[in-house]
Formats: sequence, C-alpha cells, structure tokens
Amino acid sequence: MREEKTRRRSAAEKVAQAFSLPADAVAGLPLLELVGDGQLRVEGHRGILAYDPQEIHIGGGRLTIRVRGLGMELKGMNRAQLLITGRIFAVELE
Repeated sequence: MREEKTRRRSAAEKVAQAFSLPADAVAGLPLLELVGDGQLRVEGHRGILAYDPQEIHIGGGRLTIRVRGLGMELKGMNRAQLLITGRIFAVELE
C-alpha cells in the first residue's frame, strides 16, 4: 500500500512539474493562507466539520485542518474557498 501511495505522489509531482502547477494542488491538498493572526483563507476545502468561536475543523481531503483561536467567524464560504476571521492562535493539520 505504501508503494502505491509513493507511485501516486510521484505521478502527481511529475504532472505538476510538466504544467508548472503547484504540487499540492495536483495532489488534492488544500491551500492555506494565513494573514497575521486575524485571517485564514482555505482553498480546496471539503467543508466545515465542526464550528465553534474557539475551534473550527475543516475537511481537507486527506487532512483535517483544526483552527484554534478566539472570536473566530466564518466570513465567507463557497465551493472553492472559505475565509475565517478572528484571533487565530494555531492551525493544526491532522
């Protein structure tokens, strides 16, 4: 099974390189953009799994993104991206 994942990753990396694309986008991983401690933008998400002003869990395909902070709000969300604002203390990938 490990060999299959390595082969798949290698193929994705080759495609990304051939078309000058970011390898994470081809591999289906989300793109995270953190601006200071007050704004997080996530592209390529798979939806909100849990929501609380102190902790938000976001589906990211093979990853779960856990955002911790204070007074966090989901300011906008569509199929392509979402935007979280508030005081962000930590972003964890599981």
